[in-house]
Amino acid sequence: MPTKIHLTYEVPYADTDRMGIIYYANYLVFFERARTRLLDELGYPYTRLEAEGVGLPVITAHVDYKNSATYGDKLDIYAWLESMSPLRLQVNCEVHCDGELLASGYTQHVGFDLERRKPRRLPQAFMEIVEQTRISKH
Repeated sequence: MPTKIHLTYEVPYADTDRMGIIYYANYLVFFERARTRLLDELGYPYTRLEAEGVGLPVITAHVDYKNSATYGDKLDIYAWLESMSPLRLQVNCEVHCDGELLASGYTQHVGFDLERRKPRRLPQAFMEIVEQTRISKH
């Protein structure tokens, strides 16, 4: 697994509020974009999880806001898998602009059976891929 994935994003006007800064809730959208990229780079994208009947609903979301960005700013968004158990995982994220930390936080997810609509363990193959990538990075 990549220690950290990175994506860039240029702030469109639609992401800003009346004060001309990024609307605070959009940071969670940035976290989701980075989390999607992280799963893709892991080789186990959301589409594969869903095909196996597994969802990853957010059960906790936390954001610490440090500074703001405005229309046209170029953001650097980072994400990494902080922790994982057979039932849950936590993805940490940071959003930077010109090297300055704007926001940091995390989302916690639970494995979820899409058919039965209740929590379930994460797929064994997913757990193995994460473990293999952790081992290969050390």
